Amino acid sequence: MKGFEYLQEELEAMQKAGTFRRLIPLESEQGSKVIINGKEVIQLSSNNYLGLTSHPRLRRAALEAVEKYGVGTGSVRTIAGTLAMHEQLEKKLAGFKHTEASLVFQSGFTTNQGVLSAILSPEDVVISDELNHASIIDGIRLTKAGRKVYKHVDMKSLEEVLRETQTYRKRLIVSDGVFSMDGNIAPLPQIVELAEKYDALIMIDDAHASGVLGKNGRGTVNHFGLDGRVHIQVGTLSKAIGVLGGYVASTQTLIDYLIHKGRPFLFSTSHPPAVTMACIEAIDVLLEEPELIDRLWENTRFFKQGLEDLGFHTGKSETPITPVIVGDEVLSHQFSDKLLAFGVFAQGIAFPTVAKGMARVRTIVTAQHSKQELQQALDAFGKAGKELGILQ
Repeated sequence: MKGFEYLQEELEAMQKAGTFRRLIPLESEQGSKVIINGKEVIQLSSNNYLGLTSHPRLRRAALEAVEKYGVGTGSVRTIAGTLAMHEQLEKKLAGFKHTEASLVFQSGFTTNQGVLSAILSPEDVVISDELNHASIIDGIRLTKAGRKVYKHVDMKSLEEVLRETQTYRKRLIVSDGVFSMDGNIAPLPQIVELAEKYDALIMIDDAHASGVLGKNGRGTVNHFGLDGRVHIQVGTLSKAIGVLGGYVASTQTLIDYLIHKGRPFLFSTSHPPAVTMACIEAIDVLLEEPELIDRLWENTRFFKQGLEDLGFHTGKSETPITPVIVGDEVLSHQFSDKLLAFGVFAQGIAFPTVAKGMARVRTIVTAQHSKQELQQALDAFGKAGKELGILQ
């Protein structure tokens, strides 16, 4: 069929440049090791921080939900798709996050889109960290509000923008809690101080902090002891929680408003019973098995130290996300391919996901990894790095 020749030309240019990548299907459940092309390899690219994707309690909750309620809900939440379990999950999330209420969306991506597009008007301005996640950027694009960007985690830059925007009705500061490509943590205490000084609202996306930071994995707000001082907390149920979806935790007023105005919520079928009950069980696991988070951080310290000892450039990571920054886009993909050949699945990340010249292999350790597996991975990194000239 004719019509897409211009797209094919662009794809061919990517292939020629060495940046075209195909999807890599896994042939096993998600774990510290996975099977790719019939070969067992160490997994270092998954967001499955705590190993909950295969936790026995979550498996059991999902299976029991299917047996009792079926595989789907058949409707959007506002018509006939709200089951009692949906409200049970939202009540549990609100208690977990120390907020009045919460609302579950189909994904973390649609949560950011739904919140930002609903609550901002041309009278308002949104103020965004320059390295915020794509879902925040796209959510901002859906608003008619003014838009300002401050330099990455630069509080002087943020204050300058706050000074410039005092004529707007509302100012909303938006930031990732943990930045997904670099693994650094937003300076939330300083953000809160500036927001209170200039009477601004704060929205924090804790996708990579949920289940990782704070007591029992409550996120960056709790990690810094700022419960009750951040207006909007967005989280995901798809990473450390191990299942699927996103949520916003805030005041009852905001939640009631989003039920009426949040377009992804209004126009998407609700989560199926298996997903919903598994998410409920996951919160209970966080509360009752804190040793999973302890193990995650023990493994994180071990692996980070190993990469640094080898001489890799790992940026400013403070979390289980540890980038191995290569710089060159083609080289980063070659590095990833070489690691896979050596038994380690660690994906290369290049422009436009990260800035040009900052291509990398991004690693994430989990609570499931054994020290032996992590040492094997470090040995593979060292060998691949030397063969490709990344390490001297």
